[in-house]
Amino acid sequence: MMWFEDLTTESAKTITVSLSKELPPEPVFDSKYRRAPSRGYSLNHDQTVLAVKNALRYVPEALHSKLAPEFLDELLTRGRIYAYRYRPKGAIKAKPVDEYKGILEARALQVMIDNNLDFDVALYPYELVTYGESGQVCQNWMQYQLIKKYLESMTDQQTLAVSSGHPVGLFPSHRNAPRAILTNGLMVGMFDTPEAFNQSCAMGNSQYAQMTAGGWMYIGPQGIVHGTYITLLNAGRLYLRIPDDQDLRGRVFLTSGLGGMSGAQAKAIEIAGGVGVIAEVDKTRVDTRLQQGWLRKYSADLDEVFRWVDDYRKRKEPVSIGYYGNVVDLWKYVVDNNTKIDLSTDQTSCHDAYGGGYTPQGVTFEEGRELLKSDRAKLRRLVDKSLRTQFELIRTMTQRGTHFWDYGNSFLKAVFDAGVKAVAKNGVDTTAGFVFPSYVEDIMGPICFDYGYGPFRWVCLTGRKEDLAETDRTALSCIDPKKRGQDRDNYIWIRDAEKNALVVGSQARILYADARGRVRIGLEFNKRIREGKIGPVMLGRDHHDVGGTDSPFRETANIKDGSNITSDMAHQCWAGNAARGMTLVVLSNGGGVGTGKAINGGFGLVLDGSERVDTIIRSSLDWDVMGGVARRAWARNEHAIETAVEWNREMLGAGHITLPFIPKTGLVEDLVKRTLGKV
Repeated sequence: MMWFEDLTTESAKTITVSLSKELPPEPVFDSKYRRAPSRGYSLNHDQTVLAVKNALRYVPEALHSKLAPEFLDELLTRGRIYAYRYRPKGAIKAKPVDEYKGILEARALQVMIDNNLDFDVALYPYELVTYGESGQVCQNWMQYQLIKKYLESMTDQQTLAVSSGHPVGLFPSHRNAPRAILTNGLMVGMFDTPEAFNQSCAMGNSQYAQMTAGGWMYIGPQGIVHGTYITLLNAGRLYLRIPDDQDLRGRVFLTSGLGGMSGAQAKAIEIAGGVGVIAEVDKTRVDTRLQQGWLRKYSADLDEVFRWVDDYRKRKEPVSIGYYGNVVDLWKYVVDNNTKIDLSTDQTSCHDAYGGGYTPQGVTFEEGRELLKSDRAKLRRLVDKSLRTQFELIRTMTQRGTHFWDYGNSFLKAVFDAGVKAVAKNGVDTTAGFVFPSYVEDIMGPICFDYGYGPFRWVCLTGRKEDLAETDRTALSCIDPKKRGQDRDNYIWIRDAEKNALVVGSQARILYADARGRVRIGLEFNKRIREGKIGPVMLGRDHHDVGGTDSPFRETANIKDGSNITSDMAHQCWAGNAARGMTLVVLSNGGGVGTGKAINGGFGLVLDGSERVDTIIRSSLDWDVMGGVARRAWARNEHAIETAVEWNREMLGAGHITLPFIPKTGLVEDLVKRTLGKV
């Protein structure tokens, strides 16, 4: 093996971007911040050797004998190698963009990365988990440090490639190429299983990025508040026949979860005017939402919780009430007491139900964490039993008039996987969907996505509140509240955004805009930058959008032509954004529903006031939305066809979306029935 050692020595001489030869000090952990549970150790001998060797690749050889035992200990006790030594000391926060090193786009990316790891933002900051129980920025702190080094040295003629948190390298490109191309957890088909994926993560080869965690575009729980607010309002209009100009006053909403995404529910129900009851088993998450002012009050006593519910319901005043306890116990209480619940959903992290995302009935949060380490088989049995019980309780309440929908967290799929065939529409498998609707299938899909409305967002990179206020005013001026009901809701959202105190972390905002609205807002922001009225801005969106994500369990649940199990749209959106000059493009496996159940993509675009960026805005923001509308129109979605027809008229000569010819009702059905009847 002398030849290999010689080659290794020679390769070391060519490394110009690397971690220091100095050993960082031992890590210090602040006990007031949550820690990720052990992910479990299940590797064999050879895989364990590979995992440690894989981690040692990041550090100079002189440190290997010291770090190898530490990395092995982390793997055995935490289920992953995080390289805690390499975490920067103290708090990580998004600083003003000018306080970072590098070109503007690289500094902007550093702002976004650090915001994802802020103690006030991240779910498990020491383990680089931003939200969604396991959604990471990168796998370990060595990757974080190396990514920062690359970004600090990058020119505007280079692109950084990042694979599941690993910085592959800095490659020559051109000015209008992306500055960063990210992928996360993309597995070869036959290996795209939870077992193979988790093994790959443990060995340091993959990571679960959720959506905007590994996509470097998370803006705190505000990022989901707007969508939750719109979902609740439109659920009230659809199921309870509430007029478009009224809110949810006097209506009760029951759900679970006060975490990184689910925590938005408490804020959203108050903005929507309703009474919310949210179960949460982790006391630290209850405390976080209380401290942020997003949760009004809480109790571990269900009798007290529902005395408050009755009081606020009668007074028709908005309130968010946390129940510190298990959601199954909450459902049992309302069933046993015949309590009226109008709207309901679930936001436990069922995309990882057996990995800590779901705490079963009869087990405390702490006991569940202990079972993760000591007896995963028992935990799995308890989770399945609890899911089956929860389903039966929900079914009882829906028979009494409660309206329940799946919130895209794989809850209904988890119930099916727990052995409940009755949750499937056909009673056999999930191909025909579930007996309860998905919020995309019945609410957000037809009302928002088919028209091109989705979670557009921006971050004021200076960190100045006054910049955010100016962008709010600018966005408001771009919205015609009389155009559609969606625009009226958006106008009210932005008008009241500052009053609703939505910012956690960076100075950011989310707005459900359509393609035309996004282009108009982007151009106006860039103009304000050019005029010196605001500093640079990062535009982006949640991956949970019109065309960025393929998932039959969520984003493409209202596509009924059989193509909802394909992922061409997400791949094309990602590639098209790269071709059109987005600063950052990312494509990931999993999203909010779990690995193997979605392919999701997103982008980031740094606005610098230049005419060059104006051109990118016009091309890329329109493509990012309308590619999704085109796919939805081809699936014969009525509102998507309407939107595509309008776009075709506007783009005459410049672009054209293929539209379907639709046969008369009964033509094909009758033909097939007659023909098959003869066979």
